[in-house]
Order: sequence, then C-alpha cells, then structure tokens
Amino acid sequence: MPDSEQMKSHVLAACSHIVEPETGDDVLSLGLVRDVTIAGGTARLTLRLPVPVYDHAEVLEHAIRQAILAVPGMSAAAIDVVRDVPPNSRIQSQLNMPVKHLVAVSSGKGGVGKSTISVNLAVALAQCGLSVGLMDADILGPNIPMMMGVSSLPSPASQRLIPAEAFGVKVMSMGFLVDPNKPMIWRGPMVHAAIRQFFTDVDWGVLDYIIIDLPPGTGDAQLTLAQSVPLSGAVVVTQPQNVAVGDALRGLEMFRQVNVPILGVVENMSGEFFGSGGGLKLAQASGAAFLGSIPLDPEVRRGGDSGAPAVAAHAESPAARALVQAALRVAARVNQMMLDGAGSAPTITIQ
Repeated sequence: MPDSEQMKSHVLAACSHIVEPETGDDVLSLGLVRDVTIAGGTARLTLRLPVPVYDHAEVLEHAIRQAILAVPGMSAAAIDVVRDVPPNSRIQSQLNMPVKHLVAVSSGKGGVGKSTISVNLAVALAQCGLSVGLMDADILGPNIPMMMGVSSLPSPASQRLIPAEAFGVKVMSMGFLVDPNKPMIWRGPMVHAAIRQFFTDVDWGVLDYIIIDLPPGTGDAQLTLAQSVPLSGAVVVTQPQNVAVGDALRGLEMFRQVNVPILGVVENMSGEFFGSGGGLKLAQASGAAFLGSIPLDPEVRRGGDSGAPAVAAHAESPAARALVQAALRVAARVNQMMLDGAGSAPTITIQ
C-alpha cells in the first residue's frame, strides 16, 4: 500500500486537472489548494479563495472532492474553504498603514495601456468584494482621474487628504492637486516627495489592495517606489510587438534587481493590428507568470476617455472578461506568494 507521501502526490496530481472556471488555470498553479495531508484514507486540505465574492466555490469544492475520491485508496475528503487575503506584514510595520498589499503596475515604454490596465484591475478587484485603492504615481502625467470619472477630492480631514471614490475604488492622483492645463516641470527629488506624500499624507483607510499606476520606463518614480515601500509585487504590461516586449523586459528586470516580486505579465491590445503572443513570450523567457492577453477593443479606449472602465461599463465584452481574469490571477499570485513566504524583500522606510 502506498505511504502517505505517495498518496499525497496522487491527490495533488488529481487536483492538477481541475480548472478554475474564471481564469482557465488549474487550482494548483493558482495556489488555491493548500495544506494537503493524508491520514488513513482521508485527504485534508484547504481551498483558499483570493477574493470574498467568488461564484464557483461550491463547484471547485465538489470537483476537488470527486477527484480525491477517484484516487485508489482514498475514502474521504475534508475540505476547509477559506476566503481571505493574507497580508504583507511589512506594510504595517514599515509604513504603519492598515493596507494589506501594494501592487505596482509598470511598463517599459509609454503607450501600451498601462493606466488602462491599472484602472480595470482596481475596479475588477473591488467588484470581487475586496477593498481597493488606486494610486496614480505617474506624477508628471496623471490620467487616472479622467479614466475613473472623478475630478476633485473631498474636503481634507485632520490635516490629511481624503481620496476620491469611484466604482468602489478609492483614488488619489496629482491630477486633483494641480492645474490640468499647465505642464509639471519637476526634477527627481520633487517626484520622490510627491510619491512619499501619497503614502504619508493621505487617509486611505483600511484596504486589501492599493494598485499603484507607475509612469512608463525605469526612472525616479519606479526606483523611489521599489526602494522605499514594501511592494507585494509588480505587474508588467506590454503590447505584443517585439519593440514593446524588449522595453518591458528591462522594466521587469529592474524590479528583480531591487528584490520586488514579479506577479506576472499582461499583454495588452492583442489582435490583428498589433499582433499577439509577445506577452506570453516575455513571461516564458523571464520565468514570470502570464496573467493574460487583453484583446484590442475600442470600447476599452472609449471607457478610459469617458471615465467608465470596461469591467464596469462593458462587463460581458471579451476585453472586460480578460481583464477580470487577469485581476483574479493577480489576487491568486499575491496570496500564493504571501502563503509561501515569498513576499517583498526588506526595504528602506519612508522618512
């Protein structure tokens, strides 16, 4: 009769064929099946769901149970379903913020739709029942207020700024604080100070996530963020064509050099016009997870111009569905990294 470790490997192999319906990934690669133990023909495990609102919990639980019972020698399956967001403890200890995760969204070059991805990831996570903030760290080119359909902040309270709110997401941007018709000609230290104040002088409240929309490239803003705050990870956005992929790779490697975990790669604007496959190629070449391919869709662009993100305004469109899938993969990757102890490396605390 196989020992418990052999039985465990058989159970894990059986679970590896179970597909999570929203993303199309198997439950093992998403890190949803945890803490598997075998004793006397009974398998015990935890099904950890990365978002509170999840429609397929019973479907997955049933599929996992049936797969386990089909393994020779297994007679019972005890499945504990947990819906939680394990926190990055460094955020509380270093920044004293009641926020569980800081996720940066970056790109190697401009024009790839990074802000569009940031906005839709934030709104999609909020729709999944998470409490979410969206920080516009593109200090010199703040577009998030327009894309979220908000133009001003509430009145400050206790000498701290209160974020705007739209689609269930708290929003902070330099676009609320400056004349939108005048250029911002700032040197690096001023950019650093502005990003610092978005953490120290804004009352974000209690949040599961802050999605941070970075400017393109690998300049002061990226380095300030990566070296000054305990990021849970970074999402790298690219277009499919080689010139964008090459720039995205440099951005990805910058985060690795400063010990920021890479949550994965998103390929944006995929389709006949820009081609496809570049994002997957980048993910495979760099060993990063592939978070999804977002098809080129005029409604996504129109939603950005009108302040109506695609995941809210056109939820059933292929692009919106792909964005929701990417958001769920991001949440699953963050949870997996925290539970595996692969969170962000120690960083310099903001002064």
